[in-house]
Order: sequence, then structure tokens, then C-alpha cells
Amino acid sequence: MKKTLLTLILSVSASLANAAPTVIQLWPEGVPGAKANIGPEKIGDGYNSNVSEPTLTMVGPAVDHPNGTAVIICPGGGYVRMATAREGDQYATWLSTLGVTSFVLKYRMQEYGHPAPLQDVLRAVRMLRSRAAEFNINPARIGVMGSSAGGHLAASAGTLFDNPAGRTGAAMDAVSARPDFLMLMYPVISMQEPAVHAGSRKALLGATPSPEAIQLMSLEKQVTAATPPTLLIHTQADQAVPVENSILFYQALTKAKVPAEMYLFEHGGHGMGMRDGLGASSLWPRRAEEWLRDRGLLTQAK
Repeated sequence: MKKTLLTLILSVSASLANAAPTVIQLWPEGVPGAKANIGPEKIGDGYNSNVSEPTLTMVGPAVDHPNGTAVIICPGGGYVRMATAREGDQYATWLSTLGVTSFVLKYRMQEYGHPAPLQDVLRAVRMLRSRAAEFNINPARIGVMGSSAGGHLAASAGTLFDNPAGRTGAAMDAVSARPDFLMLMYPVISMQEPAVHAGSRKALLGATPSPEAIQLMSLEKQVTAATPPTLLIHTQADQAVPVENSILFYQALTKAKVPAEMYLFEHGGHGMGMRDGLGASSLWPRRAEEWLRDRGLLTQAK
């Protein structure tokens, strides 16, 4: 990544840090299946865990020239915790320099298990779409980005947006929850051997998940022609989530004739975020910007 981009992101991050963030409660009517005995949320060292009150935090609005595109960002962490700083706030700050208005999702994890995270991400899409005018975004340009287990959650939104498990009976269920595009960073995709990330599967589905649950949440099995256009970024050096996860999803997208682009780099371990010094891997934001621009997502919305 060029030094000028890093400098810009640091500058923007400093200015955004001085502004009070807009925090949106996802479930003002009450969190579905709320649990009173899991204790307080834990926050520290750039991570969040033990979440019981899901929210969206708006980072921005986009700097200088908001173009109407919005991205919901799902930080990774194995469905055990969320790397909110590295894979949430940092991505949002970068996207804001492109005119994209970003929202970092704080979602329920292992304390709830499936389908709580799916309900949270789909509610986030529905909420932004229903309040698009308020946030100065285009309801037809709402994407979901995620890393690692957050990538699994983002891909869940793109494949299970009509699944009954993602509904709670709320009036907002009537709003479409289908994202308009996906950006997946070293994502967990499969819940099946040999590509599975066992920790994410256990946190999401429990120690002994049913074959039906494994099949449903192996997202390469859930791709259809309705799955939104997708960008995938992964590395050979990833020793935590095998690169085969992205390959399987890309193959499924290609079979379903869904527009997709995939960048597989040599260097950069799992959770690389936007680190410098990783050769071509550090330039992934440039490739992502090109992809967004090519899809017309960085032009001013009409």
C-alpha cells in the first residue's frame, strides 16, 4: 500500500476520532432471544466480546464526497470476539476516503450461536435500507464486508438473506435483507472438512452440530444466482483459515454465474488487515478500490 494512502487514512482516522460516533441500536424493540446471564460486554485492546446488545456504529459520514454507497463491516474473531479496531474501524476509515459511508457491526457470537449473528447482520441491512434517506445512502448500494469469521457472516448475508432463520417476526422483516455486494477478506466459508475452521464452527454451531446445520452454514453450498457480486481476498500464507475457503466460494459463484473477482496472494498471514510490508498483499486496498470503481460503486449516486 502506498505511503500516501496510509498517511491519508491516519489523518482521516484522527479527524473521525474527534467526532462523536453515531451508534444505532439494531433491536430497539428488544434483542430476540435476549439472555440476562452472560455478563457485561468486554472491550479492550481493539477487541469486543461477550456481546448482548448488537449495534451499528456509523464511521463518517464519508469524507468530502459521499457517493451514496454504504458498507456494513463485520470484524472477524472466530465468533468468539471481534477485532473491531483492525478489521472494523480501520476498514471504515479507508472506505470513507473513497466516499463510502461505513457502519461497523457489533454482533452476537458464541454466547448465542446460530442464528443470532445471521439475524443481526440481516437486521443491519434491513435497517440501513429502510433509513437510507436519513443516512444519505442509496438503498440499492448497500454492501457487506467481513474478515475471517466476519467474512462468514458477510457471506451468510449474501446467501441466506431469505432464510427463515434470519427473520424474527418483526415488521422490518418485510424489508429486503439482500446485500448489493460482498467484500470478503480471508473468510471462513465452509463448515465441512477439510477446509473448516474448527473454532468458528464450534463457536457458531456448538461442539456437536447436526449435519443439517453444517450443510446450511457451509456457504459454498448455499450460493445461487441471487447471491450478490463478490470480491474475495486471501493468501497462501494463511495458516488459520485455509485459502480453499475462498476458492470454494469462488467456484460456487462462478457455477451460479454470479460476478466475482478473487485475489490470492502469497504473503500475509491470517488477520493481516491493512498491514504494510507484505509485498503485493499490502496492495489489496488498491485492488478493492478498482473493483468498487469498476462496479460503479464509487461514482456519485443519482
